[in-house]
Amino acid sequence: MCGRFVVAEVGSELVGVLRVDVESDDLPEPSYNIAPTSRVAIVLDSAKTDPPTRRLEPARWGLVPAWAKDLSIGARAFNARSEELEDKPMFRRALEKRRAIVPASGYYEWKVGDQKIPHYIHPADGSPLFFAGLYEWWKDPSKPDDDPDKWVLSFTILTRDSIGRLGSIHDRMPLFLDVDHADAWLDTATDNVRDVLDAAIDAAPAVAETLDDHVVSKAVGNVRNNYPELLEPVEQ
Repeated sequence: MCGRFVVAEVGSELVGVLRVDVESDDLPEPSYNIAPTSRVAIVLDSAKTDPPTRRLEPARWGLVPAWAKDLSIGARAFNARSEELEDKPMFRRALEKRRAIVPASGYYEWKVGDQKIPHYIHPADGSPLFFAGLYEWWKDPSKPDDDPDKWVLSFTILTRDSIGRLGSIHDRMPLFLDVDHADAWLDTATDNVRDVLDAAIDAAPAVAETLDDHVVSKAVGNVRNNYPELLEPVEQ
């Protein structure tokens, strides 16, 4: 699973290779301990224009489907198992047309043994990580139509079985996307969603093999702690 991650840079510094057309002027600040329900910048292709406009937009972490009665359901839908998407009403419609990329600097995972040890997992060369995600728009029935917060954009991060060294830390890992698969993943017009998903699943291990990890302070376990020093390695 992926329950905490890091975005140390924002805007074009983080997503330059994805060729974003429009960056929101309301992007969240850098964060070193992002938890579910936080606001995070995601990349999506808006089909309202022809050709689609690639946007970098702030979104709430935890998918809230259009049929939800309130936002609380999103707190349980911050991850989605990639092998089960088509069987889950929560994610099926989003998989068809509302796929996103979640850029990150790295993420935390806890290795469970005699005690839980947090690891920071990140690209060895300092380049950004791209997680495959899904997004939804939810209309808040409690707000008037002219309220700017009437519509809530939310997302989930997809996961798959871990491989190699990452498998020794946790049995699940985010579904990583490489740049070669980014356009196909975001394409709103594709009719072969299963092929696109399978290609992403198959390519993810190659990205995973480029990642480094190290043990970090247990302070990361408290969501109120949010500072760059959380990324620094510590002795076990």
